[in-house]
Amino acid sequence: MTKRILNVVTNVGHYDDPSHTTGLWLSELTHAWHVFEEAGYEQVVVSPRGGASPLEPRSLKFPNYDKTAKAWRANPAKMALLENTLSPDDIDSADFDAIFFTGGHAVMYDFPGSEGLQRISRELYERGDIVSSVCHGYCGLLDTKLSNGEYLIKGRRMTGFAWQEEVLARVDKLVPYNAEERCKERGALYQKAKLPFVSYTVVDGNLVTGQNPGSAKETAQKVVAALR
Repeated sequence: MTKRILNVVTNVGHYDDPSHTTGLWLSELTHAWHVFEEAGYEQVVVSPRGGASPLEPRSLKFPNYDKTAKAWRANPAKMALLENTLSPDDIDSADFDAIFFTGGHAVMYDFPGSEGLQRISRELYERGDIVSSVCHGYCGLLDTKLSNGEYLIKGRRMTGFAWQEEVLARVDKLVPYNAEERCKERGALYQKAKLPFVSYTVVDGNLVTGQNPGSAKETAQKVVAALR
């Protein structure tokens, strides 16, 4: 049977200060989508509220705006997927083999509080299916609890966008919380690369995570390997 991937994107378009725009970091979706497509997987896009997913302006500029991102924006059918995302209520986790949380600072606002995304992640994880994230996508796992009441990420090796990278990206004063610190508070065994912004992934059982935008392709490849 064909494997099915549930890609998660944000509905949020700005930081607490509306003058500072944000959204989906497009290449984190396109790099992973390409890997999953090459593997022959079916893919669906979901967001916390359903509907439109705005794009992070900085992801549409050099050097982040690469050929996969440009090709996506030039394809009306692909852009329509981001205008009409499904909501968690539309999703039966039994229809999917993996969930992949994309990033962009916007997800810090709407991923953690989504009970629907928590339900899907918990059900997949407890069945032994793949739960994965890249960059800020791990914010979608921060508040997810298992059936026993413990945090899904407790005691698990994982990674995600580092606080050092927030500082270097000059958004440490804009973000609503320190995701790396919150991850550790939940009991996760957080890891990161020795150098910022290089591709870095961590696989711990059926939890697959990537540190930053440059890790999206490698993270997706690790998901494919785990699904074989």
